[in-house]
Amino acid sequence: MREKTMSYAIIGFGKIGQALARAFARKNMNVTVASRRPPEELAARAQEIGATVVARSLKDALKADTIILAVPFGELGEVAKALPRWEGKTIIDTTNAFGVSPEELDGLPSSAFAAKAFPGARFVKGFNHLIAATLATDPVAEGGHRVVFLSSNEEEAVAPVEELARQLGFAPVKLGKLNEGGWLVHARGRTWGQLIFQDVFKKQQ
Repeated sequence: MREKTMSYAIIGFGKIGQALARAFARKNMNVTVASRRPPEELAARAQEIGATVVARSLKDALKADTIILAVPFGELGEVAKALPRWEGKTIIDTTNAFGVSPEELDGLPSSAFAAKAFPGARFVKGFNHLIAATLATDPVAEGGHRVVFLSSNEEEAVAPVEELARQLGFAPVKLGKLNEGGWLVHARGRTWGQLIFQDVFKKQQ
């Protein structure tokens, strides 16, 4: 029986969304991109990034198995309203709630707070600690691979995201649950987690 090919979509086509699209294009992997703007306005830029990057409507993009959230943190709620339930979807949250007070997040890590808006989804924090300019470049650098830190409250949710990170050329590092190791890469109030900007993994000889 033929194994199902995973489908991917990036929601948000700003600097981070475009940087992630470049990562897919670099590996000749198909990815759908969408934003609040109509796909016609994104098409030229998507085509410029690579032939495997295709702009579609938000409705069509959300049919993907894995959805990468690359919108500003404050817009996550609007994206969440696009589907009544999110069963069967893996969501990768790349956002940072820098400048949002802990009180506004009910004292939770930003992804744990955001996950509540996506009932049924397998929710994973990842790809959030690299600035767009770095994320857009080849992750094989400085004699190693750029790290992608991953955290989730569901262990089984992390495995497919680990695989995606490796396919894109990154070195995935699991940090455990969102309220444990996940704090190390979360923006909180006006501070960044301790592992923000620590981004290169070099294999020991």
